[in-house]
Amino acid sequence: MELIDQHTKKIMEGCKERARKMGLRFHDETLEYIVTNRDLLELTPKVMIPTLYDYWVHDVEVLKEKGKYELYPVNPYETVINTRPAISFYNDNNPDWLNVMIFYHVLAHIDFFQNNLYYRHTWDYDFTGQALSDKREIARLRSQNGRWVDYVIEFARGVDNLAGYHSELSRLSHSVAETSSKRLNFYFDVFIQTINKLSIHEYIKEIERYNDCMKKYKERGEQIFFSEVELKHPENKELFRKSLEKKPEGKEDIIQFLMEHSEFLNKEENKWIKSILQIVRNTSLFFQPQIRTKIMNEGWASYWHETLFLLDDRIKGHEVEFARLNAGITSIPRVGLNPYALGMRLFYYIEEMVDKGKYNEIFQRIYDVNERDRFDKDTKQGREFIFKVRENYCDSMFINSFLDQDFATRNKLFVTGMRLNRDKMVYEYYIKSRKLEDYRKVLLDSLYHPPYIEIDKEKNQNNTLYLNHRFEEKPLVNEFIANTMMGIEYLWGGTVQLETSEVAAPAPPQGQYPTFMYPQAQAVQEESDEPGIKWQRVLYTMKDRKLSKETI
Repeated sequence: MELIDQHTKKIMEGCKERARKMGLRFHDETLEYIVTNRDLLELTPKVMIPTLYDYWVHDVEVLKEKGKYELYPVNPYETVINTRPAISFYNDNNPDWLNVMIFYHVLAHIDFFQNNLYYRHTWDYDFTGQALSDKREIARLRSQNGRWVDYVIEFARGVDNLAGYHSELSRLSHSVAETSSKRLNFYFDVFIQTINKLSIHEYIKEIERYNDCMKKYKERGEQIFFSEVELKHPENKELFRKSLEKKPEGKEDIIQFLMEHSEFLNKEENKWIKSILQIVRNTSLFFQPQIRTKIMNEGWASYWHETLFLLDDRIKGHEVEFARLNAGITSIPRVGLNPYALGMRLFYYIEEMVDKGKYNEIFQRIYDVNERDRFDKDTKQGREFIFKVRENYCDSMFINSFLDQDFATRNKLFVTGMRLNRDKMVYEYYIKSRKLEDYRKVLLDSLYHPPYIEIDKEKNQNNTLYLNHRFEEKPLVNEFIANTMMGIEYLWGGTVQLETSEVAAPAPPQGQYPTFMYPQAQAVQEESDEPGIKWQRVLYTMKDRKLSKETI
């Protein structure tokens, strides 16, 4: 691994100058390295952070990736990581015209890292330096405690997806929140979530109702909104008054709670474990925004590498090669998801819609297809608007806000299904639905959505840790429950209980015969309506490394 040569660095600096003129914002300093495919195979398990702590799973992943590479050799174009300064990796066999395209793509990624608010907790420090310090600390602890260090890392990584990412963002934006309405924060963060316990759908409707009031009544919008709240929930005003008398308490995720309240961890001889838990938690928090903005991040980079590349005079004579390469990167697959393609097209679509003034009530009331096509207010505000989207949105907000039926129709989006062709005895794909609701649901289901598990302090009795899974119709992965709870039991130093929801096994209907006995019955079953799923609450208990389950 070595830095790029001065000729290639000069190309990068030229790309920076052109990118800034178009509105992209990023720090001046960047580091670009030339790496081999072998280097990439070894860096990939560490999420491209060379200084990340050593862990046996990384070695297993390297061996697996090497085996895959021998069967299916690939040649990645670039990888960029969100550090200070930003670091990017490239292959050593790229021609200059290709480097121009790749550099634009990388600079757009860096712009996204350094301006999207979901990354704001990563802006104030260099993660590679922090990771190196963590790596040295873990190496020191290994020399003192041996294999127990790896056990602790494994137990901590079993729950690192539950790290309080949104709580961390809330803490950082506390100064901004102080200038906004305290009553508004109480209503949306406390009252309707923990007291009234509204569903996600109802919660979103309340947000929409508040936004409608603010648009319609301007300065008086919040006052009118809460006057309607008091009619429906007269207790809200008094509960808010009492909340002001209490000292606000920050929400603790599972790792934080264990570090603070575990009697086992707070023994003098076990305090070294808390250092590892903190390292694992901080590492998880650093990577959380990248998982939550994959479509936007890749779409933004693809939008700008295409836009800037076509305006660059250094690529004359290579338009055909670019078109072929770019088509392969940004084409929409018929089966599966390409975040580059979907994100890029959504940004182009949003820009066009805003330029034509279509995000307003007048356009939304038009139902004639031809009149909708002709509608054009020529606002010239589209580019400015997508910069605001880049700053304030994550993938779930991006899809819910802007992926509409017009976009789905234009790009011929559909949901695929898979069925058995009994004549040829092969599985085949077919178009299952072209409805926007179905496509959006499949898309949202594919996004990162860790379970919401909270500590029920009222049920924490006799040194028992009681975890409550706030169910969102997405059950926990059953095969991981036992090992994860065993790890928590070790870190807690006592019994652990987990309340969650699982599918209630339905009783077989009378007269129904197994399809392996009567294959012709299979076709009838496939055509029948899918029965509704019934959920039941269950309680898992891990005690002395033995797991038991009971229905509540």
